[in-house]
Amino acid sequence: MHQTFRMPVSRIRRFIPGVTGRVFLIAGIALAVAACSPPESRSRTASPEEIRAQLRRLMPAALDDRAGWASDIQSAFQTLQLPPTTANLCAVLAVIEQESGYQADPPVPGLGKIARAEIERRAGQKGVPKIAVAGALMLKAPDGEAYGDKLARVRSERELSDLYEQIIARAPRLGRGMLARANPVRTGGPMQVSIDYAEQQVKQRPYPYANGNPIRHEVFSRRGGLYFGIAHLLKYPNGYPRHLYRFADFNAGHYASRNAAFQNAVSLASGTKLVRDGDLVLHGSKESGATERALRSIAGTLGMTPQDIRSDLERGTRDEFEYSRLYRELYALAERRAGRKLPRAAMPQIDLESPKITRKLTTEWFATRVEGRYRACEARARG
Repeated sequence: MHQTFRMPVSRIRRFIPGVTGRVFLIAGIALAVAACSPPESRSRTASPEEIRAQLRRLMPAALDDRAGWASDIQSAFQTLQLPPTTANLCAVLAVIEQESGYQADPPVPGLGKIARAEIERRAGQKGVPKIAVAGALMLKAPDGEAYGDKLARVRSERELSDLYEQIIARAPRLGRGMLARANPVRTGGPMQVSIDYAEQQVKQRPYPYANGNPIRHEVFSRRGGLYFGIAHLLKYPNGYPRHLYRFADFNAGHYASRNAAFQNAVSLASGTKLVRDGDLVLHGSKESGATERALRSIAGTLGMTPQDIRSDLERGTRDEFEYSRLYRELYALAERRAGRKLPRAAMPQIDLESPKITRKLTTEWFATRVEGRYRACEARARG
């Protein structure tokens, strides 16, 4: 199950030679490499029809509407301009299978009780007693049924979200005061993508299926949930050697795996034991987190001021952090002290916490499970 309560494509390095002679030399090498490449890597780009056909072959044979699923996935890849390689297609299918079992609006066991408990908890934080909450939920919906009874029957995140909107419209004071942010489930759709992420995405890139519906509603649809889920999984630059780290990032936040490896290097360089959770700085706070404090202890050795360190750490949620002075100097120091090359990706050490989760789960558990499904998909593709 995708945990998004922490709120919180390999990179192509281009080199343009400055000497004309080098252009011809590199072009010649490129041609030689292409001639030695396996036929699959030199094949023409697959058509949309061929991609959809491949997706149908890779999906479970018993799945209803495989054609519809394939069409929505292929459309998302095309719109997002992502390469529809077998590896990328299998990565998406593995996440879908893990998160929802190919259900556009997957049910959540006991969701009604979870939601009621969360409402009471949030109300308690505002000094509102449970009896007042119970009275408010006795309000009648237009069909004559109490909202509390409707809440007890909700099965999916979409149903819960729709009910919240009804209550807020019926009782604005109650809704905005206790319910507006009390929804215990912040994800939706077949890939369980974060609604906050989707709403941020449309500010950066127009949503291709805009139809006047709120983005929250689109996330709960198959088409919208796949679009935003695929974007979150694949549409960001990184240098990971395996999809395993993408799966960890999908669960813990972009660059969590890269940052966990950085924290490991900080521990080696400073002698300070750190939890590799991928959080490099306490955003929105003037306080220093454990990683920042460890780096400040070796600021002189790094040749950086505490202010320089903080400034670079603030870039830790973006690709550009890898090109910062702090990243470069820290790894150089850590590798000198370790006497070996250090990895640039590591599994984040995060315990998943959510009202939906009833047993101990971790980001590593999630990523490993998805990786297993991914390998099985690749095996089907080869077969």
